[in-house]
Amino acid sequence: MDRPVPRPPQTAPQDTDPLAGVADAVRGLDALDDVPVAEHVERFDAVHTELTVALSGIDKV
Repeated sequence: MDRPVPRPPQTAPQDTDPLAGVADAVRGLDALDDVPVAEHVERFDAVHTELTVALSGIDKV
């Protein structure tokens, strides 16, 4: 009897433009002077995450 072989989860191809996510995150930096300093890290982390996602898919272009 054959044993089942685990496989990586199937993911649907991403239909969204990764640059759109970067642009949205960068817009979160607009008017940063009006945002409490405690929220700055969260906004920069969002940009970093979106850039990482966009760059990780660059080999698929």
